Amino acid sequence: MDLDVGQLAARTGVSVDTIRYYQSFGLLPPPARRGRRAFYSEEHVDRLERIRAMAARGFSLKAIRALLEAGDASESDRLLLAALAEQGTEPRYSRDELVERSGVPPEVMRAVERAGLAEAEAGPDGRPGYTDEDLRMARAATKLLEYGFPLRRLLAMAVRYDRAVRRLVDDSIELFDEHVRKAGDGDTEKVARAFRELLPVATALVAYHFQRRLVQRALKRLKRKGRRRELGRALKEASRARLRLEWR
Repeated sequence: MDLDVGQLAARTGVSVDTIRYYQSFGLLPPPARRGRRAFYSEEHVDRLERIRAMAARGFSLKAIRALLEAGDASESDRLLLAALAEQGTEPRYSRDELVERSGVPPEVMRAVERAGLAEAEAGPDGRPGYTDEDLRMARAATKLLEYGFPLRRLLAMAVRYDRAVRRLVDDSIELFDEHVRKAGDGDTEKVARAFRELLPVATALVAYHFQRRLVQRALKRLKRKGRRRELGRALKEASRARLRLEWR
């Protein structure tokens, strides 16, 4: 049965504006078109009912999109995908917008992309773009350059760090899969909740460990070189600027 957008809204209890928003967000497939008119099918009715059911369970639109795209994946995999989607950020920026907002020189951005350290990801509309997280990282990189760090050495360090982090992340996923997911006794929502809770904890631990090692090594180097005055100032600044973790 073909339905126009008004009939689809009446059939499902979802407003016309909401239906169009769902389409723009990638939750609904495009309607069939005959001339300038758009027609919806039972597939759209079913999809809207699924969206409403998932929204009633508390899933965000990003999580719902991930669940819909999961297809025939197991329930456990689907909920983990939803938990991952919750970590995504909106909106998305083109490279030019990212460069303008962050202040990073265009040639630096191109060098970062060539090194494989930044990559635009497809958004709901299928167009590639950068996220708010990318924007924050670009601003941080700009700050390092402002202090005179050479780009070539920064990129080389970033590539080494990225390789090490990828290995650590793979090991972490295996650990989670073995000791949390497989031990979840089929409680898929419990596993997804564990992922959401553990992700910020693991991220904070990595950040804290890096800062701690950085401060320790820097202070040790100053002490070894006998720079007492600089050492005293460094100790004071280190205690003031230490990362504060919030355990929840």
